[in-house]
Amino acid sequence: MTSHKTTQTMKPATAAKKLGVYLEATPAEFREGVVSRDELNALQADPPEWLRELRRTGPHPRPVVAAKLGVSIGGLTRGGVTEPLTTEQIDALKAENPDWLVRERATQAEVRKEAVRVKEKHG
Repeated sequence: MTSHKTTQTMKPATAAKKLGVYLEATPAEFREGVVSRDELNALQADPPEWLRELRRTGPHPRPVVAAKLGVSIGGLTRGGVTEPLTTEQIDALKAENPDWLVRERATQAEVRKEAVRVKEKHG
């Protein structure tokens, strides 16, 4: 009996999400192909220059932008941030520290405190 190992593949959008990068900023060959689990592992273990550069400078997808700013994705939307941002744009927002960002960071801090309280109560 011969065993046939099927290679698990994913769409580029899924792979980009797992890598924490904005799909539209990836090279064409990445966007136009499929990514195997082994290829994804290799990209994570030894990122090529394009991936290192994207992670360093962006543009970053909304979940990464939200994390770098310390707010939720909903908080980004409430603040009017609907597009991917570069690291430079994120740093500028942090320096400017607009009212919406201050509010959303405070909201996130409360959410985290409540999560810890609930965990301690039920944990």
